[in-house]
Amino acid sequence: MTLAEFDALPADEAERVVAPCVAIPSWAAGLVAGRPYADVGDLLAAAERLAAAWTDTEVEGALADHPRIGERHFGDGESAALSAREQAGVDPADAEVQTRLRAGNAAYEERFGRIYLVRAAGRSAEEMLALLEERLKNDPATEITVTKGQLAEIALLRLRGLLA
Repeated sequence: MTLAEFDALPADEAERVVAPCVAIPSWAAGLVAGRPYADVGDLLAAAERLAAAWTDTEVEGALADHPRIGERHFGDGESAALSAREQAGVDPADAEVQTRLRAGNAAYEERFGRIYLVRAAGRSAEEMLALLEERLKNDPATEITVTKGQLAEIALLRLRGLLA
């Protein structure tokens, strides 16, 4: 889809187009309300500004649309397809990595009460495991900030992909 096509869509359809980027309805609505955009950079800047305003509650809610690292998305829509592509660096047949991911995911969930979220696109399983181990050292306030940043990175990558 081109930016001009996105700008020309009816509002409800435009929101449906960007919704798989992140499960935060206010973000999609804000992007749509900001149309038309001068160029893709303008759209991405708006997306980043909107992401900076996410509340902890919105972030926690959006995590429900993400699988654990190393696991498949439970759905079958666009978000599930995006997730599968993003986690391509995790080999489901690598038993050692799968065991380490399960243990790391469990430790993270026990410590922070939510799934471990990291921008998986372009990262190997080893990189994601190293980041997980580092982030387990964070205090809860720092970690929610890091999680927001990772969620924003994912949303912006997905948005860029829509307008390719």
